[in-house]
Amino acid sequence: ASPACYHHANKIAQQQPTQQSTMSPYDFPEVDDELAGYLSDSPLDPQPIYPEMKQGFEETILVQNIPKVPLAKYEKLTKVITKLYSKIGTLSPVGVFMPFDEEAGSTIGVCFVEYESADDAKKAIEVTQDYQLDKNHKFSVMSYSEAMKLEDVPDTYEEPAPPDYKPPVDTDEWKYDGAFRDQFCIRHSQTMTEVMWNDGANGADPVLDYDGAREKEAGVSWCDYYMQWSTKGSYMATLLPNKGVILWGGKGFQKIGRFPAPGVEVVVFSPQEKFLLTSNNNFKDPKAIKVFEIESGKLLRAFPLLPEGFQQAEGEPLPLFSFSPDDSYLARMGVDLISIYNTSDMKLLDRRSLSTPGIKDFQWSPSGESILAYWCPEVGNAPAHVDIVAIPSRKKLRQKNLFNVTGCNLIWHPDGEYLGVKVLRHTKSKKTLYNNIELFRLRETGVPVEMLEEKDAVTAFAWEPRGSKFAIVHAESPASTKTKVTFFDMKKSVETKTKKGKKTITTTSLVSELNKIETLEGKQCNLLFWSPRGGIIILASLGDQASGTLEFYDTEHKTLAIKEHYRCTEVTWDPSGRTVASTVVQPVGGGHYKFAMDNGYILWSCQGKQLYQKSFESFYQFQWRPRESLLSDEKINEVVKNLKKYEKRFDKAGKERARALYLEQTKGKRRLRSIYRERVSRLNQFYEQQRQAKIALCDGYDSDDEDNYVEKYAEIETIINTKEEVVVSK
Repeated sequence: ASPACYHHANKIAQQQPTQQSTMSPYDFPEVDDELAGYLSDSPLDPQPIYPEMKQGFEETILVQNIPKVPLAKYEKLTKVITKLYSKIGTLSPVGVFMPFDEEAGSTIGVCFVEYESADDAKKAIEVTQDYQLDKNHKFSVMSYSEAMKLEDVPDTYEEPAPPDYKPPVDTDEWKYDGAFRDQFCIRHSQTMTEVMWNDGANGADPVLDYDGAREKEAGVSWCDYYMQWSTKGSYMATLLPNKGVILWGGKGFQKIGRFPAPGVEVVVFSPQEKFLLTSNNNFKDPKAIKVFEIESGKLLRAFPLLPEGFQQAEGEPLPLFSFSPDDSYLARMGVDLISIYNTSDMKLLDRRSLSTPGIKDFQWSPSGESILAYWCPEVGNAPAHVDIVAIPSRKKLRQKNLFNVTGCNLIWHPDGEYLGVKVLRHTKSKKTLYNNIELFRLRETGVPVEMLEEKDAVTAFAWEPRGSKFAIVHAESPASTKTKVTFFDMKKSVETKTKKGKKTITTTSLVSELNKIETLEGKQCNLLFWSPRGGIIILASLGDQASGTLEFYDTEHKTLAIKEHYRCTEVTWDPSGRTVASTVVQPVGGGHYKFAMDNGYILWSCQGKQLYQKSFESFYQFQWRPRESLLSDEKINEVVKNLKKYEKRFDKAGKERARALYLEQTKGKRRLRSIYRERVSRLNQFYEQQRQAKIALCDGYDSDDEDNYVEKYAEIETIINTKEEVVVSK
């Protein structure tokens, strides 16, 4: 019988009267003399060992919405359910009990499952909740303890009092800034985490917005490790490794949520800010990676750091999870497969992973439809290949076979329109390496692919965010100090001439054809950073052995400004593309940093003008707050067309802000000037009051009257040097 039957049987037994017995449990009736010789004279003192009595039913679960079957199918259904739940944990001897209604001649659509441990029972609830047995039966699972509480539900419903209304935190409040300023956050000096306003376009220094003053007053820390902005800038996550992650937002950075994740080192937000992923990078923790729902704060699922059977190669990054652009799916690379989970229930899509033998890397398209791109090396006689797959249909949109491949890098265009694959190839002898770039056009029929052959070693590749251009850094050798930067366009301008009567009409159109624009030679750069608005690119030389040169190049007007930030480690643009930051940072908890004297950041305009510089003894992080673009591409193009119309209004607003800033900056000088003028005026009045008395004391002589003076002019000539030169005439 099931634990439920035991429970009700115990209740009945307790209600029945019991008859008192006077016999001791160890008293025995008299025996015959014939048997007395077989009995021992030693006293009988048994010490029975009873099993531990279970007071509750934590090991039992109730499964509802199972099929109602007749007696003929009872045993078969019991075996199916037993097989399903025995995979999760060890069942007790009771196992699965399915009540049978004798009158109806069938089961009642529920069953009890008992495990040896409560942990297995909890796991079974998590795993089989909403399990689809067939198209008509989806399991509803709860613990037996929760089911027993339903006995106390009153027959009549009483509507609870509504809770007091609390307006939600406005996480977009910062976007309403009248000066259209951007924000950034810095971590420095062990415990300091500061959020700053930046108005460098108008010549103002960064202004502090919040530095955790409220938490300091309460004696608590609001950030002990790194911080992370959400993908749209709505939230700020601060990491406290001893506790977890705290989310802040709204005016004054109010606490929005707390997510328990001891030892957390990494935080990832989903693109639409619905989910939060944390990782403590602990190989021994079976719940090293946790996925939370931000709105409810609920832990949706936990995973080990590495997939089952995955062997991490030395120097390779951990196979972390990645969200689809619409937050519908969460994917992770495993051994010869990609596991794709529905974020709605955190279960495998279609109950199976995507088979990808030998997979080395994969990436989601950053925007638009849910499309996966991945590459696999050569396996046996099968060539290496790059595949593009649509999810959830798993339809293969394109496959490109590659030969003699050493490695690949997948680089998506920010709009998801193009995919660049930088392929490192080797000759048959494997002694010589060379590059080529495969370019996929995702929004054209059949996803055509173009190959760009490059004899030089390609060290960097970057797409222009708004447009169809890209740039590469290449040189004869990866170790070369002098490099070249070449710009390409995925579209080519073609002129077509047509005759209309006596007139010839020329029309210009763009066609899908790879077009080389220009090459800049003799550069000292190893990385490229496009402005978020496109047009301007920074050619940067970063690293311990690099010079720290920053070259601001305008691809439209062909202008170049060369600057330098010694020991620079990072370059980041603000979302508006008006300001760029170059930083020298050190790792948190890294002990003594050998370049500590260079720590800090510099803010530059998009033309390369230095706006602000700040140095710190310890500097750990600089991060711009992301800003979601609220305008469509059509609206942006319309604004660009009518730019002159908007220029007057924004120029006027800019002058007003500059005037207000000037008045604020010169407030002290103007106050001192006013004090000086008042003092001079007061002294002049005093002097005029004393003038008549002074004249009387001087017998009528007025030293301020110019008629009492005689002017004489004298000219004095002084010979400084003389030189005699004899000129002989011919």
